[in-house]
Amino acid sequence: MLSRRKFVELSALAGASAFIPKNAFSFSGDFPVVRVPLSKRHFSSPAIENAISRVSKGISNRELAWLFNNCFPNTLDTTVYFEMNGGKPDTYVITGDIDAMWLRDSSAQVWPYIPFCKQDPKLQLLLKGVINRQMRNIILDPYANAFYKDDTKVSEWKATDITEMKPGIHERKWEVDSLCYPIRLSHGYWKETGDTSAFDSEWQHAMELVIQTFRQQQRKNGKGPYSFQRKTSWATDGVPLGGYGYPVKPDGLICSIFRPSDDATIFPYLIPSNFFAVVSLNQLKEIASVIGNKKLADSAASLALEVKNALAKNAVATFGGKKIYPYEINGYGSTVLMDDANVPSLLSLPYLGAVPKTNIMYQNTRNYILSLNDPFFFKGTAGEGIGSPHTGLNRIWPIGITMRALTSTSDAEIKHCLSMLQKSNAGTGFMHESFNKDNANDFTRKWFAWANTLFGELVWETFLRKKELLQ
Repeated sequence: MLSRRKFVELSALAGASAFIPKNAFSFSGDFPVVRVPLSKRHFSSPAIENAISRVSKGISNRELAWLFNNCFPNTLDTTVYFEMNGGKPDTYVITGDIDAMWLRDSSAQVWPYIPFCKQDPKLQLLLKGVINRQMRNIILDPYANAFYKDDTKVSEWKATDITEMKPGIHERKWEVDSLCYPIRLSHGYWKETGDTSAFDSEWQHAMELVIQTFRQQQRKNGKGPYSFQRKTSWATDGVPLGGYGYPVKPDGLICSIFRPSDDATIFPYLIPSNFFAVVSLNQLKEIASVIGNKKLADSAASLALEVKNALAKNAVATFGGKKIYPYEINGYGSTVLMDDANVPSLLSLPYLGAVPKTNIMYQNTRNYILSLNDPFFFKGTAGEGIGSPHTGLNRIWPIGITMRALTSTSDAEIKHCLSMLQKSNAGTGFMHESFNKDNANDFTRKWFAWANTLFGELVWETFLRKKELLQ
């Protein structure tokens, strides 16, 4: 994957040509127009339209160009709701077919647009609005993962969930990554724009709650204030032992009761999320230092170092005589060996900046999780890739295939992933949550914006770096 700085530089160069207004590039014949009409789009960005035009004209693979045309702007076209609220930009972002804003998904959905901010002031304002909305959500409840636009709305899960559910919260599943993603978005936005005005007192208060919540979930002084149970027959939605999960031995790691898939963890020390926390806390330290909040910077730095040291000591397993990263541990010596396509995953660690692609343990882990030794790696006539317990057996996630390409050092592997993604769209023009390993027409979630914009990020990055892979 390109460095963020290089990606930004190339994006700026790519955007230097004149923007062609309205529907600059349209498809017909074998590729029907499936993108929503201009009049019905929630938000239009000249910079993003220019990127679409460049890719469409610059590659010979017409189906990939068509997919990019549909997928890359999908978040802007269909999921963002922008307004000014109290003089501040405010952007509510749904995931697609679920009318709720996940801290994780909303960050990941708009992340690929950051390099285009300088070319489009309105896009920059939209992204700043996402950050502002996320801070309001964190302040409402740092343990919740998904929220409504209307902060008086009562959750559809209210009758089934045994937890402290407030109005405005869609779901209250504690996931470490839910608090990491807004930091990643804030840091990426600041690095690209130089704008620190989003980091006001509300932002700083939210970040103090992030530190407090992470500290509570290290569980050095008891189980902490959070528990969750759901009246359900779906096992991965339930949390054992009174809603606190299986016990852990405090060692500096942070407990995550749920995975990024919104499925309950088996052992609460979720390793990819703890790696992500280290990166995010160091990013928080950097921002806090720039805005002059030394106390916040020091708190973030101290916690980042503690979690980093705990990972180095405890996040080690062995498979085939080689050291690999486990997916989950409990501090007592128990481990779960697998990966899940939802990010943060073990596969995604270089993408998130947690480890270099060439790291030996990462490469050993990668070889394991991209093989049939991983219980959630599936291979069939329609493709191969990592899935998730969230969608059951024999279902491959396009997000996992995209992440494999984004973390690869092999052009042949990237091309292979692009080919599988192209075939997985099943003629719809979009990416999906998952598809059957033997039948891409058997897919889940026809409107899943995160998968679409992440695919767009891969195509755009490949176009800038080595566009012959798209031919």
